[in-house]
Amino acid sequence: MSRDPRTPVRRSGPFPALRHRNFRIFLIGQGVSIVGTWMQTTALAWLVLTLTNSSFLLGAVSALQWLPVTVLGVVGGAMADRLPKRRLLIITQTMLMAQALVLALLSWTGVVRYWHVAILAGLLGLVNSFDLPTRQAFFVDMVAREDLMNAIALNSALTNVGRVLGPAVSGLIIASSGVSAAFLLNGVSFLAVIAALFAMTVRPPEPLPPRALVGHIREGLAYVRGTPRILTLMVLLAAISTFVLNFSSVLVPVMARAILGGSAHTFGLLMSALGAGSFLGAITLAAASRRGPERGLIYAGAVVVTLMVLVLGFVRTFHQAATLLFVAGFSMIVFSATASSFVQALAPDHLLGRVMSIYSVLWAGITPVGALLIGGIMDLWGPRAGFVVGGSLGLLSIVVVTWWSRGRGT
Repeated sequence: MSRDPRTPVRRSGPFPALRHRNFRIFLIGQGVSIVGTWMQTTALAWLVLTLTNSSFLLGAVSALQWLPVTVLGVVGGAMADRLPKRRLLIITQTMLMAQALVLALLSWTGVVRYWHVAILAGLLGLVNSFDLPTRQAFFVDMVAREDLMNAIALNSALTNVGRVLGPAVSGLIIASSGVSAAFLLNGVSFLAVIAALFAMTVRPPEPLPPRALVGHIREGLAYVRGTPRILTLMVLLAAISTFVLNFSSVLVPVMARAILGGSAHTFGLLMSALGAGSFLGAITLAAASRRGPERGLIYAGAVVVTLMVLVLGFVRTFHQAATLLFVAGFSMIVFSATASSFVQALAPDHLLGRVMSIYSVLWAGITPVGALLIGGIMDLWGPRAGFVVGGSLGLLSIVVVTWWSRGRGT
């Protein structure tokens, strides 16, 4: 009998997820790719502001990136449960690479227009509808369940190394070589994660009972609706994602350009401050992961990140903004990584893709609503109003969800 690839080779240390070969390979490829992803995120936001000088149109691009996830995310989750996840990820990562290279070509030739960016943003969202839930569910194929929270926290730490390095490097590259170079480097970086996926050894998925795709989707939705602890968390996630977590798409670029009067380099440094806090939060969470996901951490993280957004509406200097974004990054990761671990620990394997697709829709797919809302408020009432209104609505949402949860006895 062949060994289960998720069975760890026993090693000591504070990060037990690293005992798993597949996860180590994944981290290496992801480490290269994630830096490029954050470079593109920074370059894309700066390109849109340069082309349009509009917070609302910047929010619209974010909406186009994530609207397909809202509409099709549950379909992607069902496909992740029906098809081999590794094969599906290889396809989606290849398509994401192609999108980045097209952006590089358009911007390098000087023909790029806002409508080009909008179409490519929509295509990015379409691919992410399948990539995000599949990637979330793939963790269970790489590590044992008892190491799941550690793996998610370590992946978050790596993601936020990219969040630190990517924007800072991107700001320098944009200043010296233009946005096209940032898009090109992101496209090339996908080769690392694609190679890592090919190098893994994973078990074939257990076949689901024969049923139409719609039936599988309904089964996932029914599970979430019928599991009070997961349902309450999903409602909280939806509220925080809508009103608070618009950092890279709207809040930070507007802070850098409209409030502080800075350049692309300022934007990159602010995003790096956010990423540095997120990295520290992820490492702290990974080191403490043996205790498992705790609901108190989810609510504490939500409260602190929401307060930071509210206070950001009153900052006057770069150092104030960077400090608050550092704290926001720390608390954002405590909230998101603990929430993700909590959901994955409860959901059964055969439903994991569909449950995590709902999580992905609420974590990222609902962002278009918040991006358009906050961007529109900024255009109407000024850039500071977006921070104050978003933070205030976020705090109100936490109070309402807490009251509702206690009323349901969850």
